[in-house]
Amino acid sequence: MRTIMNEMGRRGSEDAVRDPPPPLRPVERAGAADLEAVVLAVVGELVAELHGGRPVAVGLDRTLDRELGIDSLARMELLLRLERRTGARVPEADALAAETVRQLLDALLRCGGERKPVVAAVDAVPAAVDARPDDATSLVDVLVWHAERNGARIHVRLDDDARPGTRTHRELLADARRIAAGLVERGVGPQDAVALMLPTSLEFFATFFGVLLVGAVPVPIYPPSRVGLIEEHLRRQAGILANATARLLVTTGAASRIGTWLGVQVPSLHAVVTPEELAATGGEIPIRRARPDDVALLQYTSGSTGDPKGVVLTHANLLANIRAMGEAVDARSTDVFVSWLPLYHDMGLIGAWLGSLYFACPLVAMSPSTFLTRPERWLWAIHRHRATLSAGPNFAYEICASRLDESLLGGLDLSSWRVAFNGAERVSAGTLGRFATRFEGHGFRREALAPVYGLAEACVGLCFPPLARGPLVDRVDRRRFAIDGRAVPSAAADAIELVSCGRALPRHEVRIVDGSGRELDERALGRVQFRGPSATRGYRANDAADRELFDRGWLETGDIGYVAAGELFVTGRAKDLVIRAGRHVYPYELEDAVGDLPGIRRGGVVVFACPDERAGTERLVVVVETRTSDDPSRAELRARIDGLTADLLGLPADEVVLVPPRSVPKTSSGKLRRSACRELYLAGELGRPRSVRRQLSRLAVRAIGPLLRRGAHRIATLAWAGWFWLCFAMVAVPAWLAAVLVPGAPARRAAVSALARALFAAVGIRLDVLGTANLGAGASLVCANHTSYLDALVLAALLPGRFAFVAKRELQDQWLMRRSLPRVGVVFVERSDRERSVEASERLEAEVRAGGSLVFFPEATIRRAPGLFPFHLGAFLTAARTGVPIVPVAIVGTRSVLRADQWFPRRGAVRVTIMPARRSSGVAWSDAVALRDRVRDDLATATGDVPVDATPTGTVAGAATA
Repeated sequence: MRTIMNEMGRRGSEDAVRDPPPPLRPVERAGAADLEAVVLAVVGELVAELHGGRPVAVGLDRTLDRELGIDSLARMELLLRLERRTGARVPEADALAAETVRQLLDALLRCGGERKPVVAAVDAVPAAVDARPDDATSLVDVLVWHAERNGARIHVRLDDDARPGTRTHRELLADARRIAAGLVERGVGPQDAVALMLPTSLEFFATFFGVLLVGAVPVPIYPPSRVGLIEEHLRRQAGILANATARLLVTTGAASRIGTWLGVQVPSLHAVVTPEELAATGGEIPIRRARPDDVALLQYTSGSTGDPKGVVLTHANLLANIRAMGEAVDARSTDVFVSWLPLYHDMGLIGAWLGSLYFACPLVAMSPSTFLTRPERWLWAIHRHRATLSAGPNFAYEICASRLDESLLGGLDLSSWRVAFNGAERVSAGTLGRFATRFEGHGFRREALAPVYGLAEACVGLCFPPLARGPLVDRVDRRRFAIDGRAVPSAAADAIELVSCGRALPRHEVRIVDGSGRELDERALGRVQFRGPSATRGYRANDAADRELFDRGWLETGDIGYVAAGELFVTGRAKDLVIRAGRHVYPYELEDAVGDLPGIRRGGVVVFACPDERAGTERLVVVVETRTSDDPSRAELRARIDGLTADLLGLPADEVVLVPPRSVPKTSSGKLRRSACRELYLAGELGRPRSVRRQLSRLAVRAIGPLLRRGAHRIATLAWAGWFWLCFAMVAVPAWLAAVLVPGAPARRAAVSALARALFAAVGIRLDVLGTANLGAGASLVCANHTSYLDALVLAALLPGRFAFVAKRELQDQWLMRRSLPRVGVVFVERSDRERSVEASERLEAEVRAGGSLVFFPEATIRRAPGLFPFHLGAFLTAARTGVPIVPVAIVGTRSVLRADQWFPRRGAVRVTIMPARRSSGVAWSDAVALRDRVRDDLATATGDVPVDATPTGTVAGAATA
């Protein structure tokens, strides 16, 4: 919940929004020349404001972002002014796509509509339904539960002018199963990571659950926002994909070029596909039920304080958090959630979507770009759909409070909005007050405002305020706060205002500790720690980060704060804290104050500390983006910054660094990356221009090494596959001859077994065997899971010679098999003809009563899809009627070496676990069924394959595919 934004561009959460200028008088759109003059004038006014009043050359071919410094939020302001001045409404897609002033002018010339207040019909309140799957142990269970009970209920409504649509619970499950079939076709299996680089769309929802249905792990990531930042974006996404060892990247066709670059950088990435390509496979796979402790999501943090870290979240974690948040806000099926938050961050993904799914609340999903270009559409969506729940970061509430013309809000009714979550960044008491005052006349109640706190390591939510209480603001003494580290209440005019985030969610705890881990008293400033069922088990493949995360059963949030009357007040990030001359300096207030100075780029101020070894303390560095270029003006600007720093903190800055606009690194959400800025400063690279050509050149150079390594790996893989089949051919011929020519079945089996072991040794596949003593010496039946064509070879290599295999009758149709397999004791059974199946079952019983031992693959065939598929009853009826034990044998690894429907082997190890025998408690059919279920549970535990729900086909006689 610390970050949620992607399409915010370079500026976002840390940009304060100024008071709007007086409305401009609309002009007649008589022609292109008149409109061109208006556009240039409005752009010039805005650019001058952005750069402290200093005139900047504005031309039609000047780029909005790189040359004029108009980022995403400034672009929103520009559109508002243009539309007030011209009366024209620029289509959302054109507004986002325009890169130059000329393109924006062309968009205005093309559009014929006027921007008017939304006239919207009001939706009916959704009917209450049986909406709490309290027995669900996974997200898959939740979706299946609702698809069965509330299948026709609208779950997601996409509020998108270009691609509107809805999905019921039943439709979402069907879509997800088609996606899952495509994933299986491409070799995706349990716990494989699948990256999703998709916009807000119906395809995202289906793909996310399609990944879960095959037992894989979705990894939502964001697409690039601008070409100018392509190098940083590719480097960051390559880091995420490599850390996740993503097997597949699912993205849009437009992002395929980016996906190709990522594929070069990430050896684990096998393919880049679109949701449409996955769904086009056709068919549906059986539903694979996940375990509570299975990983359900890798949520990557923003990277604002360093390299990306993948938070490992299980189904149990997510359900615990969703249930706790629902309890805190009294969530119910009659609620409606409107959200424009990105689906690749926790607040939009878990808080808005998955929470809505659990409680059967209809979700109205909007693109983040919709809010950026038309912020009033968020409020009108709440009005139209009678939303009761919605969320946004602080700056979204500030935009609505300070930027929207009242003419766009006529008839707006927000009286249905009962919980307005404000999270993901610092909450401003001033913003809360302005929003409540502005929209009180539109039915909004101040008590609905709910400042909340959370983090990805806790899934999303950790602290919520009491329901319908409204914001609680604490005013504390500035000096005691900075020097003593205590939040002492104060009524002074310069008191610091801090907003409460509420209390810990049910079944969760929060505490404040000092540097030694000792828990502190109320109102003492320290590190915020938490624990509870939502807590992550750690980061993906990052032991160093794990060691920093855990502290004797508690988890570090990385934030500083205090507790008062049981409520948490967060004051900042621990890594952002500057200790200078014994004072605790938090950068946020100084950054905001410096950003208000003329000539300084708002949102382009960073304050951080650098070690000062000579003084034994830290140096306070202030980095400021500005277009001021002449030396006297820059000197004057430094002096003003020094004076402001001394007035605010009681000490001057050690160094003020003036850099060109867009030099300060930011996250995808627009947050300042202070650590990255410090690294650039120390390396002497802060403020250096970064051209797209140079970025792409560096990317190309860096890609050479991975490309060569990947090519070498591919050659080695092909060579090994060729060696495998060569060795197989060299073994298969003598094995067939031994089966046909060697006298005596025991000798023939021994020869085949020796040759099978020789094959595995020659190709370097290690066979690890556990529990051989469980086979015993007498007659018994072996039941093994079946995942690959190699399973029979593995068991032939490892089992004693007394065991004969049970195989499907169809193998007798092949001349080579018909000549050899009966000679080594293979027993053929009929799977489809009921009369012959009964005969086969009687023949198996006779074989066992005569002292024979048999090997069954009760799944009867192999599938590409992971999971333990339904068992045929033949082996278990035989065991029940003859009284011989069944020995479960778990085979792990053969699916990775040689998958079903593939003839391309891959190097790997195979583990075979022979488990203690089980006996039937009787001879009845029900006894055989009970024995089957116990053996299936044993194999599921040993293999890690979850039993999948599907109706068994065929008859009672299980058959191998050997």
